[in-house]
Amino acid sequence: MMRAVVVRSFGGPEVLETVEVPVPETGVGQVRVRVEAAGVNPVDVATRAGALVEIGLAERRDTHGIGWDLAGVVEEVGAGVTGFAPGDRVAGLSDRLDLSLGAYAERIVLDADALALIPDNVTAVQAATLPLNSLTADQALDLLDLSEGQTVLVTGAAGAVGGYAVELAVLRGLRVVAVAGQADEELVRGFGAEFFVPRGAELGSAVRKLVPGGVDGAVDAAVVGGAALTAVRNGGAFVAVLDGVAPRPLRGTRVSNVWIRADGPRLAELAGLAGAGRLSLRVADTLPLDEAAQAHERLGKGGLRGRLVLLP
Repeated sequence: MMRAVVVRSFGGPEVLETVEVPVPETGVGQVRVRVEAAGVNPVDVATRAGALVEIGLAERRDTHGIGWDLAGVVEEVGAGVTGFAPGDRVAGLSDRLDLSLGAYAERIVLDADALALIPDNVTAVQAATLPLNSLTADQALDLLDLSEGQTVLVTGAAGAVGGYAVELAVLRGLRVVAVAGQADEELVRGFGAEFFVPRGAELGSAVRKLVPGGVDGAVDAAVVGGAALTAVRNGGAFVAVLDGVAPRPLRGTRVSNVWIRADGPRLAELAGLAGAGRLSLRVADTLPLDEAAQAHERLGKGGLRGRLVLLP
């Protein structure tokens, strides 16, 4: 048996339950990981509150697993798995919404292609902050499909997704206009942003003063919507990170949503960048698995820089 946090009824942090469940079995092409750290993300709050069921992204179940991000040690590999062996240090992403167990657990079984080896100089706690947010940022930039030297606006640039979007954009040779709170200017410029616009400014006018005609694309990590679109040039590109918040494709813009998917090979590359100091791994704090409710309370209050991490 093992411990896991699950959701049986939707509501506030108090509905999170720590239960004893059987250790999951490893199938063909799968890997069982002993979880050492599990990241706490806004999507976990949406799962707990029932928002994903409400908008039709998940079916109502008796028990919902919770948690997407994890890092730990390979415990067992299933038939047909190559590239992983017991004892390997890995990070992974649990991206399915139809499971009764998520990453908030002592063990998890994932498809092998959702996992990546992590460098020796990256701790499990640090690695558990990487998969969901860095892959979301990376896949958003893929959707923008910009070329080296072009400009990109990143809203919420001090946040987890936004921070990675700035750093990864710079690594792609893009010029970044970062939007964040005034107190975070030094932080986001440290990520490599060339331009800075304080949160609350009229984005269209402020950005176009810095980039005449508007930026070539935007990653809207702060869910600003239409206000961010006004900063994008005619015929540019815009990526929203949440369902139902993408603005209309005015002025010939190409507007899309990023739908995150597990990608072990790319995650391995991102982990390598983190190990080389080219991606920032930010941990706000750690808490025991049994204090998942407290972690959700803290996340709900906002103001965190980095991710909270649960320790099974």
